[in-house]
Amino acid sequence: MTNIVLDTNIIVSAALSPTGYPAQIAALISNTKKVQVFYSIAISNEYKKVLAYERLNIAPKTQTTMLATLKEFGILISPPISTMPIPDESDRTFYDTAKASGSILITGNLKHYPAEAFILKSGEI
Repeated sequence: MTNIVLDTNIIVSAALSPTGYPAQIAALISNTKKVQVFYSIAISNEYKKVLAYERLNIAPKTQTTMLATLKEFGILISPPISTMPIPDESDRTFYDTAKASGSILITGNLKHYPAEAFILKSGEI
């Protein structure tokens, strides 16, 4: 089993398009024999906020389903806050959650994170 943390851009991409790597990865969340997703309260709040952006036009049912799946199959942790320099401070919670849970952080924006082996683009997993 692989431990993962999903950056918000992966969740949004999966919600907007049922095909492609982000949707395939998001579909694995409920298959806990293959992956175990970890999240924090800050990550859950970020997903909820961004999925609801009016400009994204994501159906409320899709938003609810994605958040419910995360809560049902994911493991909620409270990671310690790191001092690692992060190019985009709003992404720290994803980095810290992945680091604390021994997970792979899957993102569409590698430039938002330090170059570390556990941080991968969606097509690399």
